[in-house]
Amino acid sequence: MNESDLKARLIYSEEALDLVRKTLGELGNEFDLDIVLQNIAVRAKDLIQAKTILLPITDESGETYTYRAGAGENIDEILGETMPLNYGIYDWVMKNKKAWWHEVIPTLSKEEQDHWKKNDTIMWVPLQVKNKFLGGIAGQYRIDGKPFNRRDLNQLSLFANIVSIVLENAISVRQIEAVHKTNTDHLLNLERLNKRLSDSKESFEHLSLYDTLTDLPNRSLFKDRFNQQINHAQKNNQCVSILLIDLNDFKQINDTFGHEGGDQLLKLLTKRLSSYLEQNDSLSRLGGDEFALLLPEGGYDEAVNAASRLLALFEKPFTLKAEINNGKGAKDGNLITTHASIGIAIFPDHGCDTSALLRHADHAMYLAKKSKSGFKVYDPEEDKSSLVQVTIISELHKALDKNEFALYYQPKLNIQTGKLAGVEALTRWPRGNQAMTPPSIFIPSLEHTGLINRFTDWVIQEALSQIQRWKKLNYEIKIAVNISTQTLVSQDFIHTLQTHLSDNPLRHQLLFEITENVFLPDYECIVGVIGLIRSMGVNLSIDDFGTGYSSLSRLKKLPVSELKIDQSFVCDMDTNSDDEAIVLSTIDLAHNLGLSVVAEGVETRNVYKKLIDMGCDTVQGYLISKPLHEEAFNAFLNENFDKSRTYQKNKKY
Repeated sequence: MNESDLKARLIYSEEALDLVRKTLGELGNEFDLDIVLQNIAVRAKDLIQAKTILLPITDESGETYTYRAGAGENIDEILGETMPLNYGIYDWVMKNKKAWWHEVIPTLSKEEQDHWKKNDTIMWVPLQVKNKFLGGIAGQYRIDGKPFNRRDLNQLSLFANIVSIVLENAISVRQIEAVHKTNTDHLLNLERLNKRLSDSKESFEHLSLYDTLTDLPNRSLFKDRFNQQINHAQKNNQCVSILLIDLNDFKQINDTFGHEGGDQLLKLLTKRLSSYLEQNDSLSRLGGDEFALLLPEGGYDEAVNAASRLLALFEKPFTLKAEINNGKGAKDGNLITTHASIGIAIFPDHGCDTSALLRHADHAMYLAKKSKSGFKVYDPEEDKSSLVQVTIISELHKALDKNEFALYYQPKLNIQTGKLAGVEALTRWPRGNQAMTPPSIFIPSLEHTGLINRFTDWVIQEALSQIQRWKKLNYEIKIAVNISTQTLVSQDFIHTLQTHLSDNPLRHQLLFEITENVFLPDYECIVGVIGLIRSMGVNLSIDDFGTGYSSLSRLKKLPVSELKIDQSFVCDMDTNSDDEAIVLSTIDLAHNLGLSVVAEGVETRNVYKKLIDMGCDTVQGYLISKPLHEEAFNAFLNENFDKSRTYQKNKKY
């Protein structure tokens, strides 16, 4: 999802939330049932942009329902109509106790699909309080002509949950008024109705403090309890620990098994985590797949022990119901193995208020996820770098807008022929009056902020321009560009690349370097993307080979032309026999697969000579040259290569 889509979704969510707030503000003290119903209909129509909204409500007899209110087109044709409870979608929703929309139809039997398929334009969510079914909100057709989507369903369901309480209040008030008018002696009924009002208030309070999916305390209640524990700890000179728990691969589970599968996993996880709790521990769901565990009177040792025991709970797989994943799961259910990262912050060592401790626990959790260490205790020394990152992120936007980045070029030499094999484009960032900022500092920030795609687009365009400039000087030099996993799997990358390369006759002089770990998330998808890149005339190289998790069966199927041996093996191979053996084996493996080999990190003549003897094709490193900007690189070419483009120092080595 790109930045504009994310902003659009955020604006939509804020507008929907504002609409719910306005509705509650208008109806919070309104007890006229007809006014309440009409307001619900109007607000629901605005919320999901429906052409028509109708409110079928259960009648007092409990045997029929009536369309009591509506908004939009053609409502006069049906308002006031009364139907038996077992008629239409009303009966289906009441029996199944869940919403109806077009994605329900494929889950039905063939006979049911034939019966219900004509209702695929309708979205129908229940209005209910606890186990009492009040009726529903039925929407037909979106104004823009598109089918209702999951976001519409989620928004309308949340809206229905909230206004159901308001509606229950209005119905209860009307019944109270009827009791007073018809029979003042029915005090028992009056007491019962008043109790229902009280229960409705309690339901509303519960909804505002507890998570609707897991029934755990939500973020609001968690903060309140955390503040109380901090105040208690201050008075008694004690510690309080907070553990933030976040699933590592929840998005992938949601993508595979759908939101229903994700919700089921969160419920199972809640049950498992709750079974671990001590008497005074407090577990909350802060949102999404993030949970928080509060340990009163818990210091460092208690927090670390708790984190270790929590992580152990993830060793056993979770079993999702067999019908999850559109009925394609195993007969006995889908076994899901997932892992978590935990960040720990401790009062008073890491902060003295709720906001600071939550922020520091979140930072520790981020580092735990990044390092794959399972859990991490907050360390102020490690957090200093985050202040640097905040500064860098704010400057990165300006750097891209003002074209402040510069490409430097490090030559790659074919040591068997002595010819220039190409260059690797390496980015440098001269930040104002400061020294050059290396990629190891700003690339992670580009990836974290989502700016990496825009940055890569600039690098590719600049590399193509540089190829053209060298062409005018009679140099045909291939440029290797590093492509991150995030960019490679982005939706717009292939389209943007086609735009740059479609009419460019020099595209064959471009080479993309990708790390072998890029194939871990979705091998088939990545292979497909690489195939499209190759079809455009761009060659590919596996960078940092030997540091990731490639398998030979996958490697031989990849449409790549080159392997780059990571410098961690190359630079010490003249003094480390293990590194030397790895390099030799990699060269032989690559050649057997029909791939050329580049050894990076070549800094000594001894390593250079060994690589020649091993049959390595190409070298790159400070022995040949450090990365140079365009003007310095052109001077390097003139000084070190003869008219046949042969490296003059090759004879000395």
